[in-house]
Amino acid sequence: MKNTVLVAGAGKSGIGAVKLLLQAGKNTILYDGNREKDKEALRKQVGISGELEIVLGELTEKTLKKVEYCVISPGISLEQPFVKQIQNAGIPIWSEIELAYHYGKGNIIAITGTNGKTTTTALVGEIMKNWVGEKRAFVVGNIGTAYTEMALQTKEDSIVVAEISSFQLESAIAFHPHISAILNITPDHLDRHKTMECYIAVKESITKNQTNDDFCILNYDDEVLRAFGETLSIPVVYFSSRHELKEGLFLKENTIYSRQNGQEKLIGTVDEFHLVGQCNYENIMAAVAIANCVGVPEEVTARTIRSFKAVEHRIEFVEEKNGVRYYNDSKGTNPDAAIQAIKAMTTPTVLIGGGYDKGSDYTEWIQTFGNKIKKLLLMGATAHKIADCAEKNGFHDYQFVDSMEEAVQIASECAKPGEAVLLSPACASWGMFPNYEVRGKIFKDLVHSLS
Repeated sequence: MKNTVLVAGAGKSGIGAVKLLLQAGKNTILYDGNREKDKEALRKQVGISGELEIVLGELTEKTLKKVEYCVISPGISLEQPFVKQIQNAGIPIWSEIELAYHYGKGNIIAITGTNGKTTTTALVGEIMKNWVGEKRAFVVGNIGTAYTEMALQTKEDSIVVAEISSFQLESAIAFHPHISAILNITPDHLDRHKTMECYIAVKESITKNQTNDDFCILNYDDEVLRAFGETLSIPVVYFSSRHELKEGLFLKENTIYSRQNGQEKLIGTVDEFHLVGQCNYENIMAAVAIANCVGVPEEVTARTIRSFKAVEHRIEFVEEKNGVRYYNDSKGTNPDAAIQAIKAMTTPTVLIGGGYDKGSDYTEWIQTFGNKIKKLLLMGATAHKIADCAEKNGFHDYQFVDSMEEAVQIASECAKPGEAVLLSPACASWGMFPNYEVRGKIFKDLVHSLS
């Protein structure tokens, strides 16, 4: 009898899934392809009693015969041989958000897109907490706390604000948010999704189970999303930083407005916000659109967007040293995100970039430099690829570095009072750092330690 759930991947999300399943009374198998993992250490991480079997290395037919469905961690590609083995055995594959949705309650606000997800999710989460209180509002997903860890704590009156990645959407089946938001779509993760068409389709699938009682928030300036919105039968709310919209939210002459049912309201001027840069004004508009759809009182939304400060690692001001301002944008893990950070700089800037190669094209990023980027310091696997792209686009003032320590030291020597140093790598952190958070923390620690 198939009465057991297989959880693939013993990382943070996998452990979160196991905890949920054991708390729900399900027989569970935790699987990881790394034979060197310590089973007892994994049991301690789970920390919950229940029927937990741990399998390392290869999956056997005997194991698969008792599996009802498999919960796959987002970091695992569906092209992995063992995933094909599971699929060939006729076993359904669920993402962690599918599992959490199955056991969770309340209204779900699901936010995806290539860039801006974390800031928008954090801002929407803050709006909801200020409205319904800390106990009813849950902020989950890629932002830090796995949805699976919080699902059993949710109730019918809960509001779940979830940052959702394309990896999580790949294996979402019944996942049904009340409000979905796609902030933008630009090339990213093509090493996994292979084509832009596939990547776009995965992002857009966030709406597939929504009905006329739900809402979808879309970026009008993104041509792909604008066209997608026209195909949807569910209510769509657009936001734009480039066009004055007849309906929706828009930025005009440094002021954000909302137009709905023929009524226009002023949301605020950009100098009232702590968040800076066009990308962040778009994040604010998306957050306000979501709050309007949920029915949050305007006063609560207005107060929150004015008091909210940038999330860690996203165009985050670190410190001013010797007249030079240092910014940490370690979460700028693709060229488009890094472009937004450059646009937010208002002075000549020394830029630190490079890292893991996700198959990105850096041409548009380099072309954004203009007179703003005075020097580019490159590290990691993509350093020479970016340098070649820089040469082709007429930018020659770059230098290779072997470590973040070397990068910060050289940057501090190059930048003059009144200028800036920006860590915005346009690449993932893997290979040199475990994740973008560690990369950003090391950068900040080095800045703080400068004489």
